[in-house]
Amino acid sequence: MTTKTTPSSFKINRKNGSELSSTTLDPTEVMKAMLAAQQTKQTNGKGKGREIISDEEDEDEEYSSSDSGLDELDEEISHGKGIPENQNERKRNRITDDEEESDEEEEEIKPHKLENIASSSRINLSSRTSSSLNNTSNAKAKKVDPQAAFSANPKPSPETSFASLGLSQPLITALKSINIREPTEIQSACISAILSGRDCIGGAKTGSGKTMAFALPIVERIARDPFGIWAVVLTPTRELAYQLSEQFLVIGKPLGLTTATIVGGMDMMTQAQQLESRPHVIVATPGRLCDLLRSDGSGQGKLSRVRTLVLDEADRLLTPTFAPELAYLFSQIPPKRQTCLFTATVSEAIMELANKTPPAGKDKPFVYRVESDTMTVSKLKQKYLFIPSQIRDPYLLYILHNPPEDIDITLRSKPIKIEENDKQKNQKNKNKRKNIMKKEEEKNEREEEEINIPSTIIFTQRCATAHLLHLLLEQLEISSVPLHSHLTQPERLKSLSKFKSQQVKVLITTDVGSRGLDIPEVSMVINWDCPRKSDDYIHRVGRTARAGRGGIAITIITEKDLNLIKLIENDIKVELKELNLPEEKVLENLNKVALARRMATMEMHDSGFGERQAINKAKAIKRMKRDAAASN
Repeated sequence: MTTKTTPSSFKINRKNGSELSSTTLDPTEVMKAMLAAQQTKQTNGKGKGREIISDEEDEDEEYSSSDSGLDELDEEISHGKGIPENQNERKRNRITDDEEESDEEEEEIKPHKLENIASSSRINLSSRTSSSLNNTSNAKAKKVDPQAAFSANPKPSPETSFASLGLSQPLITALKSINIREPTEIQSACISAILSGRDCIGGAKTGSGKTMAFALPIVERIARDPFGIWAVVLTPTRELAYQLSEQFLVIGKPLGLTTATIVGGMDMMTQAQQLESRPHVIVATPGRLCDLLRSDGSGQGKLSRVRTLVLDEADRLLTPTFAPELAYLFSQIPPKRQTCLFTATVSEAIMELANKTPPAGKDKPFVYRVESDTMTVSKLKQKYLFIPSQIRDPYLLYILHNPPEDIDITLRSKPIKIEENDKQKNQKNKNKRKNIMKKEEEKNEREEEEINIPSTIIFTQRCATAHLLHLLLEQLEISSVPLHSHLTQPERLKSLSKFKSQQVKVLITTDVGSRGLDIPEVSMVINWDCPRKSDDYIHRVGRTARAGRGGIAITIITEKDLNLIKLIENDIKVELKELNLPEEKVLENLNKVALARRMATMEMHDSGFGERQAINKAKAIKRMKRDAAASN
């Protein structure tokens, strides 16, 4: 893979009295860590087989099909010592992955050119066996515990309060209005460091309050010195970007905070106007923010005064998928800034950044990870269901109608009762309102059928599977909403809004819904397809059992997934318990479910699902072949 970064070092200019300190999370180091982690993963895959990339990997980004993108490396990295590699082949593999259906955005794919490229030559990082890197690796031959940086800072006191962390009273009052009174461990550890201007790397389980750990100090610093665009927060998915914007506004609107959400799938003119108004905080997906800056001739200076850059879900952002966009954004944001990385799953790239020895005169970033024996929360009950793949449908129907008894009682669906007075009124007015009563009876019958269905998220690996399951449940008279990248952004937001407000009890989504979404009422997560990586599993099941509540996660294991579930159990350090269901009762609905699936399949075929994405994919492949032929 080829990369490009800016030749500027990444420092923070923070004055405390007469002292000047700087930190080390510069774009050069971030990009090098990404590359090193990628190469390490390729060379050290001991028996785990080739990783299968999730359908949602390129959820909010467009493919870059030209030979530019990240064609040149920063002068600090290369100095002309790199060797070329076949980038076109890598890109072609990304497009033509035969194992899973592509899940890209519907916008037409077009090549991006990075600004300020003076040379057209392609320079790559030299290989691991090259002498230049061998010399570096020999100098670092001493074995270092990869967890050392995360245990360097002491655990904060349980007596810590928001006031003792340095937050002002108006912000504390805003927190009380949303029933947040005491900081969590990750918040207690990181807020003071971010307030002081230090770079920060934070890791904690899902649902532990990571968002507020960086949002609170950012809002506090803006309140003290408000101006222009203060902070840029980058996320891998659109839905997470909208959620982060909402949380910033909840705590910051009383203080006059303004935000802008810049994501794909929405009107670019409106977003350009929002960017022109210079809000205090920009929450964006990298691809659309790059598009806006490139398309605006005067956009080069819009981010020139940014003080803080946040990478939320940093493990996902620090992958080759987002490398071109991150490199471009690093070139647009000032080198003297604060950078914060937060994630629930600490990747090798983040480990390398945390453990890297800083150059002379520079401080290491503040690093804190909440210690735990497992990668998932203790109140989450994790189970598996081992069944043949052909009969998953009736088992899903049975689980929804007969949820496990150990679901947190506070999250169980409340029965909808019709009071006697209402019934009597309906009977008296029956002659006058026959049609209305008929509709009411049908509605009540449907509510009685769904009375035991808890708030549930069903995760699938492919967009087509998610949409088919949605249509299947609708045929079975179970209200559900889909969430995947083949939907338009307004449709996605509408689905999420209906589920959050509990208008429907079932959300069927791909991994686009697994990152960061905070819906406290979710009581059950069902993995229709077993996750291909333990990180995906952690983020999926993290949608339930949040903020101290209980929850249950059920993973359906088929004959193809035995090795996967073992790897997941080893990584999360938890052994899943088997879920036993009465097979005879489950299969009573086999014919009913089979008919519903046939009807759903026909409806999906007639709707032309995925045709536009297939056309765009074919165009991308054709463009890649043309570019490859031109380069040869």
